[in-house]
Amino acid sequence: MGKNDTDYSVYLVTDSTPAILGGKDICEVVEAALRGGVTCVQYRDKTSDTGLLVQTARKLHAITQKYNVPLLINDRVDVALAVGCEGVHIGQDDLDIESARELLGHDKIIGVTVSNAEETAAACRGGADYLGIGTVFATPTKENTKSIIGVDGLQQILLQLAKAKSGVKTVCIGGINASNISRVVWQSSVPGKSLNGVAVVSAIMAAADPEASARKLSQLVNTPPAFAKGVVTAAQQIRSPEQLVELVPEIMRAVVEKKPLSHNMTNLVVQNFAANVALCVGASPIMANYGEEAVDLAKLGGALVINMGTVTPDGIDNYLKALKAYNAVGGPVVFDPVGAGATAVRRAATKTILGSGYIDVLKGNRSEILSCLPNGPEVQQRGVDSADGNVDISKLASAMRELATLRKNIVVVTGKTDYVTAGGQIFTVDNGHEYLGMVTGTGCCLGTTISAMVAAYPHDKLAATITALLYYNIAAEMARERGDVKGPGTFVPAFLDELYKLRGGGKFTEFAFWRTRSRLNVLDI
Repeated sequence: MGKNDTDYSVYLVTDSTPAILGGKDICEVVEAALRGGVTCVQYRDKTSDTGLLVQTARKLHAITQKYNVPLLINDRVDVALAVGCEGVHIGQDDLDIESARELLGHDKIIGVTVSNAEETAAACRGGADYLGIGTVFATPTKENTKSIIGVDGLQQILLQLAKAKSGVKTVCIGGINASNISRVVWQSSVPGKSLNGVAVVSAIMAAADPEASARKLSQLVNTPPAFAKGVVTAAQQIRSPEQLVELVPEIMRAVVEKKPLSHNMTNLVVQNFAANVALCVGASPIMANYGEEAVDLAKLGGALVINMGTVTPDGIDNYLKALKAYNAVGGPVVFDPVGAGATAVRRAATKTILGSGYIDVLKGNRSEILSCLPNGPEVQQRGVDSADGNVDISKLASAMRELATLRKNIVVVTGKTDYVTAGGQIFTVDNGHEYLGMVTGTGCCLGTTISAMVAAYPHDKLAATITALLYYNIAAEMARERGDVKGPGTFVPAFLDELYKLRGGGKFTEFAFWRTRSRLNVLDI
């Protein structure tokens, strides 16, 4: 096999430490992993003397040759030369790639660890055959980790390579296992560049059955995650406003007929209001902030709303457990990064949540959504209130498209005008009333409404999200039109009444009503 034909899809990095290998024989573990489908092996041992390294490497090479799989040596070019194996992998603190190439020749594989743009560019200039990108997630097998880059950082490096039209192969490493391998491969891909493989250490080396673990990883690396089937299609993004409004009655009927679970993880201030909104729109609410419950709740076919109202370590841990549970079964997730740009703690929490799973609908005000961009916002958010300010619509539109494209989800920016996109054209909703901004929790409850719609209509989440915005905002307009509404205090009960009335039947189930009331357009930028 020539080096250009190397299959990096399931790349095993060995670990001989007792904490990972235990009492097992490294050669037996590697052979079992090869039987299970490992396609490339890197022998990494930072502590043994040169004689033992060469001895073990020769044994491993004899095994890998039987399976026509390349063996690479971590760091030690001298060991690779002594063994005559297929190449080396070098880190940023090891021998430079130019010297390694001069010693090994051009027919050998040289991989380089990278974690940022500068290292990536240097490795490509130096002629690396592949890049080991990471560390993606925290892991005990890498003690001197410079930084945890997450899926966002991984994706930024793939974007860099795509823009440069680079043909260098890529694998990622760091905390990859059966629970996240499908998501990382699918979620990190960008137009023109995807991972060629995933490097694993303890997921195989520490496994009780390395062969079975390798086989499972081999299957998962080529299998899209459960939630991938619900991603908005290109055809769904180019519909006209009238086509989308025409679907509103159908989507609302689906909610009433299915009565989907709306699982809200939100603060105490909003829980009662959110539960009432869910009931009024036809959903079945549960206010459950304990993450351990999510495994069972996710199986009920509903949707999860993560409302980051109160940020605590325990709260974040519960959010992540729930996110994992809903991702595992492909259940829709709506995330409201409340006050994401207000403090360093909230920015970090937002990054953690976004990096730990897939979000179907990301909803927030302008400041909150801009804080979700890889490079963050240009200004600090004042608080959790919506602040349009002097919005540069073209910049906002560009940021929304970037975010939706990178995360493969729907982005909703709320304000006087609401904006919605899945990466293509941007839809605007100009319905609503200012009283919505004068009552605590109305933004949170919009997330609840969206969750009901996407749970009941999961095959078209963009139309479901737009339906939720129209439904919610038109109900607010109708509440304000009532003679008994004098201000925000009397608005709330009237608003709940109108939400309930709109899904109750009669003219409200007809397209003509929604066509007349809806102010849905496409942003002309």
